[in-house]
Amino acid sequence: MAVGKKLNRKKTMAGVVRESSMLDRVLTTTDLTALGVGSTIGVGVYVLPGALSKYVAGPAVVVSFFIAAVASVFAGLCYAELSSRVPRAGSAYSYAYIAVGELAAFIVGWNLLLEYTIGGASIARGMSLYIDALTNKTMETAFRGLYEIELPYLSEYFDFFAMFIVLLFSVALACGLKDSVRLNNLFTLLNCAIMVIVIVGGSFHIDFKNWSLPKAEVPNWAGEGGFWPYGLQGALQGAATCFYGYVGFDCIAASGEEVKNPQKSLPLAIVLSLFIVFLAYSGVSAVLTLMIPYYAQDANMPLSHAFDVIGWTSLKWIIGVGAVFGMCACMFGSMYPLPRILYAMSNDGLIFKSLGKVHPRFKTPFFGTIFAGIITGFFAALLNLQQLVDMMTIGTLLVYVMVAVCVLYTRYQEQSDMDYDILADEYIESTALVTIKVQHTKKQILKQLFNFHKFVRANSLSSYVASLQTTCFTIVCLPLGLYLSHWYELNSTHWIIVQVLVGVMILQLVSIAMQPTSKTPVAFKVPLVPLTPALSIFINIYLMFFFDIYTWTKFIIWMIIGFAIYFGYGITHSKENNPEINIVNSSQSKTSLNID
Repeated sequence: MAVGKKLNRKKTMAGVVRESSMLDRVLTTTDLTALGVGSTIGVGVYVLPGALSKYVAGPAVVVSFFIAAVASVFAGLCYAELSSRVPRAGSAYSYAYIAVGELAAFIVGWNLLLEYTIGGASIARGMSLYIDALTNKTMETAFRGLYEIELPYLSEYFDFFAMFIVLLFSVALACGLKDSVRLNNLFTLLNCAIMVIVIVGGSFHIDFKNWSLPKAEVPNWAGEGGFWPYGLQGALQGAATCFYGYVGFDCIAASGEEVKNPQKSLPLAIVLSLFIVFLAYSGVSAVLTLMIPYYAQDANMPLSHAFDVIGWTSLKWIIGVGAVFGMCACMFGSMYPLPRILYAMSNDGLIFKSLGKVHPRFKTPFFGTIFAGIITGFFAALLNLQQLVDMMTIGTLLVYVMVAVCVLYTRYQEQSDMDYDILADEYIESTALVTIKVQHTKKQILKQLFNFHKFVRANSLSSYVASLQTTCFTIVCLPLGLYLSHWYELNSTHWIIVQVLVGVMILQLVSIAMQPTSKTPVAFKVPLVPLTPALSIFINIYLMFFFDIYTWTKFIIWMIIGFAIYFGYGITHSKENNPEINIVNSSQSKTSLNID
């Protein structure tokens, strides 16, 4: 098989759903919602509002969280539809394998591994720093006494406690999901209770003057004062970082094979968890910046500091203890999906088989969980928190782009996979397996751009046009996102280019919208397609351009390592490289159209 064909080989949706699973189905909608909330409300809500309001956005940090929430809601809706279509372990990785192809699936899976590995490490590191701050940095002093690291881009000391946290959670997850889920539910409940206490308690000490401070009353380093002390650019830059606070809900989609009623529970839990998290972030950030001026915030422990300032010392310690429990829930949510991605990718042969082997007693990918915990533990001990956050966020944004692309691909695909499976069974029974290749002329494609053929049912030509336009739309988002991320530097020529790009994107969306959609029934569908997934694609690409060159360099290095693994191992060991599987896939090919 040619290399190009190997890169584009796909799984069928019904074929993926019908694959057997060795994982135990124990999760309910409540468990999934708690998992999503717990994995999202952690370091973000206890640290980000203070640092961002003080140095980046000011009181407009509320707007920053709102913009990040919008991006996350769009991505969450896309996840909800795809999770109801494909309730399997692997999350966006499985979606990309079906909609786009094997190489795209590997890129998504590799970035999910980055997200969960770095995410778990960042939470463990943040928890260690938070606990250490409550104990007057006793651990840091002790660890520095043992050994100090004097290398750039690394922590100044090896954080043994952060590594211990990761390994502890890894062992708990490896030895049984059900009990660890119950503990996570308890942690999440306590975390939400602390958020309610903060919002209600802080509302008795708010002063709206803190959102309109004149420049004369703020320090020279604190911007211009008012609600936008660092300007709109500061709020937008803050949104890119605030996005970190919403990362985590996608762990729900990764649990598809362990849910009792996946088609119903997965989309509902995603929507509920995002709504609860948005209420928590918006409420906490608003109350915090109204209680004390933005420039007086504590960048490391903003909530405890704010209540200490108003004299509620006892509540300060309650919040401190609650933060630890909240980070435990967030840690669980970050560590839980990682071995599931390893399980899905190893079962497909794209990475080493041993990482996905399910333990006969615990019904979990035991070795993969422990292996992932060791790697995550070393990251937590050796890297500082800011580097971890930036690396995780940029990888997550790319995954969200691919998820939105997958929604558009699957919504306009030809027929349903179930129809193809029936067709494949008939071919197999008759042993008359024939590969039918679809070829469309330029004239047919141009005529179909705005559905001048007037098709009412999706077919190979309309599906091809929708996929092509989706790909082109994503490519056009790149220069537009780059221009708009530096909007304050644009001249008149640049703005003309921006207007042209926007016009092209609108025409592409109109073209996609005019194509007939798939009639396959789905429990949940994204509203306003293609607009909603298109906005998700653009917003996530736009936010990616706010990271500096050093973050991009590390991200590119990670991708190079991934490509080396795929082309050195995965491309030849893939299940789809099996001739028997390829025969079945060939039988599921689409019949070409003869259209003048």
